[in-house]
Amino acid sequence: MRVLLAPMEGVLDSLVRELLTEVNDYDLCITEFLRVVDQLLPVKVFHRICPELHNASRTASGTVVRIQLLGQYPQWLAENAARAVELGSYGVDLNCGCPSKMVNGSGGGATLLKDPELIYQGAKAMREAVPAHLPVTVKVRLGWDSGERKFEIADAVQQAGATELVVHGRTKEQGYKAEHIDWQAIGEIRQRLTIPVIANGEIWDWQSAQECMAVSGCDAVMMGRGALNIPNLSRVVKYNEPRMPWPEVVLLLQKYTRLEKQGDTGLYHVARIKQWLGYLRKEYTEASALFQEIRALNNSPILLAPFSPLIFKSPYQAACLMALRLSGLQTTDCVGRIRRYVAIRQRSAVRQGTTQRANIIP
Repeated sequence: MRVLLAPMEGVLDSLVRELLTEVNDYDLCITEFLRVVDQLLPVKVFHRICPELHNASRTASGTVVRIQLLGQYPQWLAENAARAVELGSYGVDLNCGCPSKMVNGSGGGATLLKDPELIYQGAKAMREAVPAHLPVTVKVRLGWDSGERKFEIADAVQQAGATELVVHGRTKEQGYKAEHIDWQAIGEIRQRLTIPVIANGEIWDWQSAQECMAVSGCDAVMMGRGALNIPNLSRVVKYNEPRMPWPEVVLLLQKYTRLEKQGDTGLYHVARIKQWLGYLRKEYTEASALFQEIRALNNSPILLAPFSPLIFKSPYQAACLMALRLSGLQTTDCVGRIRRYVAIRQRSAVRQGTTQRANIIP
């Protein structure tokens, strides 16, 4: 079976792809969408959304990455698709399923489901712009507010010359409500088409993956939210391995804090660690406790303290924090004590006539 890592805007960026592909066996990753309006985007924009282009469109561990485009104008989708593959992307993907109100309001994503002809024109233009040996894929939902046009949508993709189709088994209006997942409808689309169909939606573990494939008849699945709930989900799904133990999850988060984000203003890891813990706590009780501990923190060094002593400027700082945490104190209590110590050191420095600041926490 094939297992793909889904595109998730604002979540599965290049750093998370690097981490997840290192501990998994994904066959392909799709980037967050690259919004296309009415121009050919600069090269730097492609590199920002997909820095793996500098590594033959692969993550550090070797997993292939494909750029996803989002837009509605065939000409500009075509020109940007051509640029993506010229820069090294292993094919291109067209987003026809994003349910975001902001995206839909500008005519992209799931809005295209209302008019299968637009999907056809966009996918066809991209197919004609990309060399035949490279894949052009499309990701859709079953429809906008119902699945009545699911066959029109699927036919449009195939007739446009797409290589394969990913189907999320819900409509746009159904969002991500578990009770609405319809793997059977994905199976009906698979039976109708001659190109490969990949199932997406409500795949959380080995059992749900097996059920999805049995119902849909698909031999490939795409996973998004579940990949954040269980960091080694592809191995769980492919090989029925146990989920990653919590201590290993912590090590993964520690590594995450040490990865540098281009253009980061100091808030990237703050937001993303909290976001990831929000997913992890659905599977790990330890994540729930840690999330509650740091949810109110908004300072990057303070928030990252539980994960990585390496962010401190000296071994002494790390030792201070780790000693306090080993004594059973919460992160906020530890930081409070260290800050009080900093204040004392600073007052002492002033009395001694030096401007040197204590080097604990900025």
